[in-house]
Amino acid sequence: MAIPSTRPADGPIPIRLTGKLEAAERSIFTPQALAFIAELDARFEPRRAALLTARAERQQRFDGGEKPEFLAATCALRAGDWKVAPIPGEVADRRVEITGPVDRKMIINALNSGARVFMSDFEDSLAPTWRNVAAGQANLYDTVRRTIAFRSPEGKDYHLNPETAVLMLRPRGLHLIEKHVLAGERPVAGALLDFGLYVFHNARELLARGSRPYFYLPKLESHHEAEWWRDVFVHAEDKLGLARGTFRATVLIETLPAAFEMDEILYALREHILGLNCGRWDYIFSFIKKFRRDPRAVLPDRAQVTMTTHFLRSYSRLLIATCHRRGAFAMGGMAAQIPIKNDSKANEEALAKVRADKEREAGDGHDGTWVAHPGLVPLAREVFDRLMPAPNQLAKLGEGLALNARDLLEVPQGQITEHGLRTNVRVALHYLSTWLGGNGCVPIDNLMEDAATAEISRAQLWQWRTHGARLEDGRCVDATLIERTLREELAAFRARFAVEPEVSEQAGQAADILRSLALDGEFAEFLTLPAYTRLA
Repeated sequence: MAIPSTRPADGPIPIRLTGKLEAAERSIFTPQALAFIAELDARFEPRRAALLTARAERQQRFDGGEKPEFLAATCALRAGDWKVAPIPGEVADRRVEITGPVDRKMIINALNSGARVFMSDFEDSLAPTWRNVAAGQANLYDTVRRTIAFRSPEGKDYHLNPETAVLMLRPRGLHLIEKHVLAGERPVAGALLDFGLYVFHNARELLARGSRPYFYLPKLESHHEAEWWRDVFVHAEDKLGLARGTFRATVLIETLPAAFEMDEILYALREHILGLNCGRWDYIFSFIKKFRRDPRAVLPDRAQVTMTTHFLRSYSRLLIATCHRRGAFAMGGMAAQIPIKNDSKANEEALAKVRADKEREAGDGHDGTWVAHPGLVPLAREVFDRLMPAPNQLAKLGEGLALNARDLLEVPQGQITEHGLRTNVRVALHYLSTWLGGNGCVPIDNLMEDAATAEISRAQLWQWRTHGARLEDGRCVDATLIERTLREELAAFRARFAVEPEVSEQAGQAADILRSLALDGEFAEFLTLPAYTRLA
């Protein structure tokens, strides 16, 4: 379908807020900042809507049996000899990155963790309550100026160290809105709000301090969406009087269609790109979603779908080769483990898995990796220090690597177990319940989970039920089995949190959402869309 141009037919619609602001947030949501958001909205909202329509139309073709493929129209671009813009010196070494929501204490701990980069997150690890969104922008304003501090209820004070990680921002994906910020009666895009407020207040301040605005861009499904972000960047740079290429971004390759357009995404953002990242949990979710109507694409227990399976290893190696050929970084995926303080044996087993995963990434040629907890920074850094003595591995070009569409689409073999079914129900229920309470970064089973894990969990429930998958003991995964398991897990969850009545209420709402996601005839594109209507 045709994508509208960036030029709005009419002038900006004035922005109004429906959410209350605390004192520190009023200096963020100023008339000048909201006018900047209004112009972004007027110029780029029509294209955003068209891009989402294009996604839906492509999904219909996948539902009809079409498979993703490398684009014939851009064959010459993929074969061409071109490079992205040079990487700024302060991010030439990104060997360990840590991620987390824009919570005040989290920001300080992450920046002080010893990681090279902190990705502050308005997306999968943030429950987008108005309080979280508004306070998050105020927290980042203080962070850029290095005035951020926090005192815990126990009286412990937190401040930034003299040397900290480089700050990056992940705005919300294109599919998400902000219902408390309206252009007329229409909510603005969360992506434009998160990006716009951050650069309006902080771009010049970052430059004055010898840095610049860095971003992680989530959930892209095509190079057309990368072109949208490119035009957003260019427009904002021009409006703020900044040089072209001031904003730099890493794109998360966390959807199956994007894996077939990595060259095109790099090219679209070549003045602004730093590299690509293996967003592997969302990638698995996307694989299920894109092939949701194909009974031959049913995945086994998610614990069996590791990065050593052929389709995921192929995606990772292709990302490395593509990035390095173009002079861009290839970042590895998340280690979600949390150090287990009360069980040394279990802790050592968990750390051994993290070590093996990071050794695979560094050995394959990744330029760095992600962790979710400060306690994992030393382990990840040790692996990359040992296997990557240079600042990065851009010189590792992957010559001779021959991968095709079949490699990216090979369905892994394995079993579906009652334990896997119950784990999916328990994790999705726990995560959704906590998310509805305002927390999107949740420790579950010694893992720090965000929305991606809940998406995989509920997607597998839907896929198994829809295609009549069977457990290893022969039982069919049908609505009755899922409903019974959900009732049992809800009762266990409520018993665990019996002293917190509000948690029990949220769990009931979470169960209703999960039931709908798993048992409806149609597959919901993102769980955060129906859940957002219930978010406090």
